[in-house]
Amino acid sequence: MTNTAYYHLPGLFEFYDFYKAFLPLYKEHRDYFYDWCEIGSIYGAPSDCIWGGGRVGFGDEEPQRVYELMREYGISARLTFSNLLLEKKHLSDKLGNRLCQMFETAAGTSIQRPENGVIIASDILLDYISRTYPGYYFVSSTTKVLTDFDELVKELDHAEFRYVVPDFRLNKSYDKLNQLTQVQKDKVEFLCNECCWFGCYDRKNCYENVSRKALLEECEDHICVSPTAERGYRFSDAMKNPGFIGIEDIQKTYLPSGFSNFKIEGRSLGSALILEFLLYYMTKPEYQLKVREEIYLDSSLDLF
Repeated sequence: MTNTAYYHLPGLFEFYDFYKAFLPLYKEHRDYFYDWCEIGSIYGAPSDCIWGGGRVGFGDEEPQRVYELMREYGISARLTFSNLLLEKKHLSDKLGNRLCQMFETAAGTSIQRPENGVIIASDILLDYISRTYPGYYFVSSTTKVLTDFDELVKELDHAEFRYVVPDFRLNKSYDKLNQLTQVQKDKVEFLCNECCWFGCYDRKNCYENVSRKALLEECEDHICVSPTAERGYRFSDAMKNPGFIGIEDIQKTYLPSGFSNFKIEGRSLGSALILEFLLYYMTKPEYQLKVREEIYLDSSLDLF
């Protein structure tokens, strides 16, 4: 049994202003938030980074400011480099390399720094970054769409990965999940709030379309096959998803079974909805209005 849930939150570059307001509140009023959870990392990528994947076109904050904010609060920054279609010719990308140089955890430094990671889907990029910038840990991206449990186990046994994010449709495979070793369980990072249709058969093509757009290839927009696609993302819909993981699931099922890492999606959803995620997953009910008021009344923050 583990005692702490570590949340991996969206919007490293996408919601800088939001986290600049939220993190001081989280630090100064820790009693507002559940004592059984912590922020494990914040992930994201600049909008114009060709190594990016999962989402594209979001994230305009200056990287140096992002780096300094994460360092100030001792939070692990994860660069979302989950493009599925990278080739060797893309490894010289200036922005990707500049980000790797900036966020790389310096070994042997006397200055306290959080250890930063890279969310990755390409073996080519994994090999390049691990050789060129050895100060990172790696997370196997959900964009690989690991729906076969045996494939998930192989990925968990991959020495390069500290964490592996399986497809959300494996979230409730309790019989198989409970057979994992504790070492394997420590590496599983569940995607909690996915709104994608549970029966989707085209998820990999969707991610590949995003990868092409990140590479600036001309291609048509992916057409979602979900029967409720026109509704867009709604947290209330995500809660009805068979793969949804709520706080009661985390407390009563996953933590007692030895799992401790949980990913919240939402880089393209807007800061107002990110706040709702943090209220639901991290904030004690009696303080949710207080936190909401503190954030909404911050004159420097424009929630959308």
